[in-house]
Amino acid sequence: PRPSTEARVPEGPRVRFEPAPEGEVRALVRAFVARARAEGREPIVYVGATWCEPCRYFHAAAERGDLDGSLPSLALLEFDRDRDGDRLDAAGYGSRMIPLFVSPEPDGAPSARRIEGSIHGPDSPQEIVPRLLAILPPTRELLPPTRETAPR
Repeated sequence: PRPSTEARVPEGPRVRFEPAPEGEVRALVRAFVARARAEGREPIVYVGATWCEPCRYFHAAAERGDLDGSLPSLALLEFDRDRDGDRLDAAGYGSRMIPLFVSPEPDGAPSARRIEGSIHGPDSPQEIVPRLLAILPPTRELLPPTRETAPR
């Protein structure tokens, strides 16, 4: 049989994690925001660590697709607090607790829309999601304008 030529929806979770490469944080965030917005995704800077229990549960929930219904267009630029702490602090993305989720400005600067820390245990993703939704811009800002939403 011939392979199908019809488009296929990629399998797996829709929440996307992008490991942060080396480089100046604000420049990396600026480029990430532009890419995510071009793809119709909501960019968030995420800071975790391998030892962070809520971070591990959040990752696992995203990988299983458990967050797809609540956060279908989320893109996370992922930093490790232990490895990237100094450069995060220098760029204004420092925090006292992790996980840290920050809604970045288009210029790469951190906004005031952020959440820090979470409960421990398997319920941490359910505790994080509503807090994360609260720091995302309203959906109407992410969608292209329609006749009803276009400025008059």
